[in-house]
Amino acid sequence: MNARRTLLLAAGGLVLAIGATFLLDPFRNYQLALVAAYLCATAGLTVLVGLSGQLSLGHAALMAAGGYGYALTVNALTGAGVDGVGRFLGGIVGAVVVSGVVGLLLGLAGARLHGPYLAGLTLTLVVAVPAVAASVPALQGDRGVRTAFDGVPAPLRSLIALEQWQAWVALAVAAVAVTGLVLLRDGRAGLRMRAVRDDEVAAALAGIAPARVKVLAFVASAVTAGLGGSVLVFVTQSVSPGAFPLGLSLLLLVAVVVGGLGSLLGAALGAVLVVLLPWLVGTVTDALPLPDAVVQRLDGTLASLVFGVLLIALVAGAPGGLAGALTAARARRRARRAAGGAGGRRRTRPSRGGAAAAPPTGDPSAPARPATPTPTPSTPREPVRTPTEG
Repeated sequence: MNARRTLLLAAGGLVLAIGATFLLDPFRNYQLALVAAYLCATAGLTVLVGLSGQLSLGHAALMAAGGYGYALTVNALTGAGVDGVGRFLGGIVGAVVVSGVVGLLLGLAGARLHGPYLAGLTLTLVVAVPAVAASVPALQGDRGVRTAFDGVPAPLRSLIALEQWQAWVALAVAAVAVTGLVLLRDGRAGLRMRAVRDDEVAAALAGIAPARVKVLAFVASAVTAGLGGSVLVFVTQSVSPGAFPLGLSLLLLVAVVVGGLGSLLGAALGAVLVVLLPWLVGTVTDALPLPDAVVQRLDGTLASLVFGVLLIALVAGAPGGLAGALTAARARRRARRAAGGAGGRRRTRPSRGGAAAAPPTGDPSAPARPATPTPTPSTPREPVRTPTEG
């Protein structure tokens, strides 16, 4: 029943999101496609870190693995004469396979490493991506790999623009990725991940294999990150090592913490910040009367500074991130509403006689019966003596 409800909610949310694209201009639809791509990565990262307790600083490398897998598969299918939906689905399969294999290797290492050692391994992976791209001829070094153009299908060309179609595809892929993570989180696998995160020894004594759980978490997170990388390649028609730098990995982790670690709503808020915050900062700096040299120096660095300040403020004021702050605000609003409703109820006050008068029943014109007075203790009297006594 829970799985069916999750699928229905995902389908309804996807329909609403696709309908919202008709209210946006092409540039906003392009930004929405980028948000959907980064949502795949942040959702997988928040499940990995918040649910299984494994730290990753190399999710940009997993996105790159998915992007290269998509690009190489699409180019191979193009050479074989396949196009359209079949080529796109084949590219998605290639992205899932490549990113899943990389995630499996990291998961096997993560089963033996903990804390900073695992973080260092993932950090090494994202640093090694440019070197691998330069040494493999098929990846074409820093130039990257270009893919064939995927335009709007013929039946929809008169209805929507290219950016809106790209937003549709990105939203569909993100819906599949997030729904899979929700099912994983709410199932037995999610329960086992929480048990391993809280206490590996206790989980092992309960019959849970911590190594298998960690590998599963890394594979699931890597596959969703690879789907995000494939969406980016679908939108930009190219993939290169420069599109997935170390700064992107750190930015994804900060976005997950700012949004709310362990919450898929926080992952969505973090993906929005990854796309919109640099654009907002750039818009503000362009509007200010600053010299060109200062604007060029602030380009790309000021957004990271704002992210850092926002992270410090949220850690100090709202450790649960934006999602936790929203949840706490809703809880306070409900508490105030409940307190207001309880205060507005009429309370029956006791009468001076002690017992409260019963509310009138039956005929409203009948006189009310007086309340029965409470008996009071009488004062003891001296006994009367008869003449025969004493």
